[in-house]
Amino acid sequence: MIFKKNVLLCLFIMIILVTCSCSMLNTTYNVTKKTVTTTYKTVKLATKIGVGTVKLSYKIGSYTFDVVSAPFDWPMTHDIESVGGMSPKEAIRLGKVKRSPYVVKGTRYVPMTVSEAAIYKEIGIASWYGEETLRQKDGHMTANGEAFNPAMPTAAHKHLPLPMHVRVTNKDNGRSKIVRVNDRGPFVNGRIIDVSAGVAKELGFYDKGTVKVLVEAVEI
Repeated sequence: MIFKKNVLLCLFIMIILVTCSCSMLNTTYNVTKKTVTTTYKTVKLATKIGVGTVKLSYKIGSYTFDVVSAPFDWPMTHDIESVGGMSPKEAIRLGKVKRSPYVVKGTRYVPMTVSEAAIYKEIGIASWYGEETLRQKDGHMTANGEAFNPAMPTAAHKHLPLPMHVRVTNKDNGRSKIVRVNDRGPFVNGRIIDVSAGVAKELGFYDKGTVKVLVEAVEI
């Protein structure tokens, strides 16, 4: 009788595992001071379940962020040559991209420390990117290993740890948006941040292309 119960229990567990592996994981939670550091850890844990199939959602105030891991056969959004001395995708697979130095077109970039990023505040020129991916057959992988979606509230920065949240404010009209920094760029002189096409529309500079903004770390 005990043996039969154990067999049934094993079968039940196997059915649950198979079902979970074939479906998209949805997790929604509010980020607070105590849980903000687990956001990155949770994403790393989730991607191990099934690359390209895991979706994690979380909220910061009224903003909702969706995180989906990208298939490793997708191209990167930028021509990053190496991350921490490894190939970009190997660094992503090992979870070594948060603060690792990286190389683009022969230039080495060194990200800020977490403490430096916590007080980050800068005024400069913002641009946007992403619309071109809609015209291509396959998707693109951000420098953090996430599936890039030009409609989502995300951004690229050369020196902030990945991922991180910042508030971007359009200095021309006062509109602001909290974004998840999950990519590298812009690699154009004079620009401090690249926001997604969707964010550019919300901030009111999509048609203009670039705008002067205030970028500041979000205190959570």
